Amino acid sequence: MSTRTVMAESHVSVRTNHLCCPICKRLLRDPATIPCGHNFCTCCIQRCFDLDARFNHSYRCPECRRQFPSRPQLIRNTTLAEVVRESVCASKRRKTSEDSQQSPAGPRKALCSTHNCPLDVYCYTDELIICQLCATAQHGGHSFGVVIEERRRKQEEIKTMQMKIRQILQNLEGKEENKGMVLKEIEEAATQTEDDCEAAIVNVIDSLQRHFESVRKMIRAQQEAAEAQVRLQTHQDKMAAMKKREAELASLAQTENNVDFLRKWSSLKLLCETDLVSCVGEDPLLPFQSTKEAVEKLRKRLEEFCDEEFASVTQTGSSGVANNPVEEPKTREEFLQYACKLSLDCTTAHENLIISEGAKEVMQSNQKCNTPALRSPQRFMHRQQVLCREGLEAERCYYEVEVKGDKVEIALAYKGMDRKSRSKLSAFGGNVHSWSLDRSKYYSVSHNTHSVQLTASPSHCRIGVYLKFKQGTLCFYEVSNSMKFLYKLETKFTEPLYPGFWLGEKCCIRICDLTAH
Repeated sequence: MSTRTVMAESHVSVRTNHLCCPICKRLLRDPATIPCGHNFCTCCIQRCFDLDARFNHSYRCPECRRQFPSRPQLIRNTTLAEVVRESVCASKRRKTSEDSQQSPAGPRKALCSTHNCPLDVYCYTDELIICQLCATAQHGGHSFGVVIEERRRKQEEIKTMQMKIRQILQNLEGKEENKGMVLKEIEEAATQTEDDCEAAIVNVIDSLQRHFESVRKMIRAQQEAAEAQVRLQTHQDKMAAMKKREAELASLAQTENNVDFLRKWSSLKLLCETDLVSCVGEDPLLPFQSTKEAVEKLRKRLEEFCDEEFASVTQTGSSGVANNPVEEPKTREEFLQYACKLSLDCTTAHENLIISEGAKEVMQSNQKCNTPALRSPQRFMHRQQVLCREGLEAERCYYEVEVKGDKVEIALAYKGMDRKSRSKLSAFGGNVHSWSLDRSKYYSVSHNTHSVQLTASPSHCRIGVYLKFKQGTLCFYEVSNSMKFLYKLETKFTEPLYPGFWLGEKCCIRICDLTAH
């Protein structure tokens, strides 16, 4: 090997960057020297000077920024071109020598596809494995390491990862071995929880029964007091007084003199009204009515409280089982899991509506019905409407009704909606307190006097109503073998919603019993 070649080899590994063009960062190709002494690829410096002439109208060295009065003449650096060529050849010879010194069984080093040099440099910046020439030419300013050292570091990471995996495997193996014991503990915990909950409910029932016994005693006391009052009452004096007033009225009616008639009538009328008030007396059945109303109010409050609290208990308990949100129902079977029980409130029914004994069906009749509802202050006076007893405010509620007839309305309303007015204020959908699905030749939805005409016309007699109270959505469906979506209302409900119905001539609505499904 010549001295010249040895010298070239000694500079390859130490000062390879001196053999690279400052512009393209690659090994010099056809090196050219400019007056300031810096060397560049001939094509690179020519392009640089062409750009200077076009935009700057002056010439500068890209390396030291020295300015020249005119375009510098390029001098081909043949010595440097020879050094570059010898450096590349020496690098290839050294690589060949290293490969020949390896044993036949040893691993073969990977080579750079561009420079045919060993891939022994790891670029941390780009996370790439490269050769020394690539590091100099294409990765200037990056952070580097030695491939074999990076391999050792990664090897330590593998050991750490293997240790974590072994720990997880040991944990899983332990769980698998103890699965039977855990299942037994789950069964025992479920049984114990069920027993504790049952005991708590039984205690509540016992408490209610104790309170009912006190109510029962009060009712018996009311009965005895009422009976005693009736037995002690004597009506002979009042009957005599009434007969006397009746005779006086008959005599006055026969008076021929108009002036005497009018003078005597004023004083006689006052005496008659006083006697009438004194004879009315207190209704002995009134205490029983007051007791029933108080207990009924308590029942509603207890049911609402239980519905709300048990829904909270169910939601809290299920949160430990799955954190996924409850999906919206799509099939009828999925809707039925939110079915609620409803019954008609006859005290709200218009006089032309007939309620069945089971309070599940209402029909329109042109004949006035002689029922207690006619004397109830809660009934609808001028609209053929009726409400249900139950107010809905659970997280999700669903019910179905079957319709017979040409025109009906399926509605939900606040309890305080107007029931006396002749205007639209007492009509379902005609105020801010009610929402209504109108079913005739076409479907329409009404609220606060605003109506939306739907394109769908009725094709089945069963209507499904799906309420999400807290979320503030109300959906109507036509129910057959599938659920046909009709309309969705979105608002904010501020108090319980009571299902209600309006019936046209010869129409009938039946609340479907969904508990059997």
